[in-house]
Amino acid sequence: MIQGIPKSVTFDEFIAWYPDSPEYRYELHNGVIVEMPLGTGDHSNVAGFIAGELFLEIRRQQLPYLVPKEYIVKSVNDKSGYSPDVLILDRPALLNEPRWKQESIITMGSSVRLAVEVVSTNWRDDYGYKLVDYEALGIGEYWIVDYLGLGGRRYIGNPKRPTLSVYELVDGEYQVKQFREDDRIESPTFSQLSLTAKQVFQAGI
Repeated sequence: MIQGIPKSVTFDEFIAWYPDSPEYRYELHNGVIVEMPLGTGDHSNVAGFIAGELFLEIRRQQLPYLVPKEYIVKSVNDKSGYSPDVLILDRPALLNEPRWKQESIITMGSSVRLAVEVVSTNWRDDYGYKLVDYEALGIGEYWIVDYLGLGGRRYIGNPKRPTLSVYELVDGEYQVKQFREDDRIESPTFSQLSLTAKQVFQAGI
């Protein structure tokens, strides 16, 4: 577990501490090491469905992207490190990533085509810390997939309902479009993607 860990650590201290064969997954949130709860089967189904659909789209369009298995995204302020549920990387851009080949660490937003977080009980992290840090890093597109409608009303509206939020970086700031029910998801990275919000949400049922 995480007993005995200093209350506040740097990103490099977090990486040095990270177990070689971890039983759990960990992230660094503003200097604090957080043990990430194991996702439910439904959560895993949704993340897996998205990764599969995007991989097929990459293959279909022969795009120079990849869907890695393991990775950590380092924040600009050196205080956080995240492992999004799905990450789409720009293969050529990885040549400029100083820590990718040896450590699977992403330090530049330009290497990331799309980051996806599937919402669970810790929804405040997805709509809070992560949104702010992904924006600051310069990640061009960020999805928050709230398939159970758990997020705060200020994020997904009232009444709450399943919502897929697509954040696009425009002039250094995120602009959001939201998709529900039979809305076709509009992705800046995957402009030809033929996928509705309902199809994504139903993967978790």
